[in-house]
Amino acid sequence: MSIFIWHVDATILKLLDGRSVYIHAVIDNLSRKVLAWRVAERLELTTTRSILLEALENADLHDYQPKVVVDSGVENINREVDGLISSELITRILALVQVDFSNSIVEAFWRSAKYQWLYLNELRTISDVRRLVTFFVEQHNSVPHSSFKGQTPDEVYGGTGDDVVAELAKARAKALQERMARNRAAHCASCPKAA
Repeated sequence: MSIFIWHVDATILKLLDGRSVYIHAVIDNLSRKVLAWRVAERLELTTTRSILLEALENADLHDYQPKVVVDSGVENINREVDGLISSELITRILALVQVDFSNSIVEAFWRSAKYQWLYLNELRTISDVRRLVTFFVEQHNSVPHSSFKGQTPDEVYGGTGDDVVAELAKARAKALQERMARNRAAHCASCPKAA
């Protein structure tokens, strides 16, 4: 039986004029794929529910109920999210309350997004943030990750990248053989040629 574990969290960015912008995301535990996200001007109780519904709508769960790890922020503990739980669409797990671990997977994603991309750009408007987050999420989901041995989060999530690992292993072995052959064939004028 498959278990789907998702992580939800929001982070805050400051625009150049001092206004706050809130970014929310749902990330799949196994593949690290960002399933849904939203940039908002205010921290609204409906945003977590909206992105969870979007993730549910796009997921191929085969009647499995995702376990969603959240922190105890007001964006995750409210009547809107409680309604999803009551409808038995998801199960909520409170990080550091119901389980010993934190919600570090989604927190690490936000740290990367901020320090490797968002803070390197001028954040003048909410439109700037949406455009930059769109790019970062697309890259995050579609670029190979070393932790997945060359597969992308999209491929891991969809189960379509199994051949990537084998193809990369075959290409590595071929490259190693070619490099060894070139190194053995190379010699300088003062060195005797290898036999």
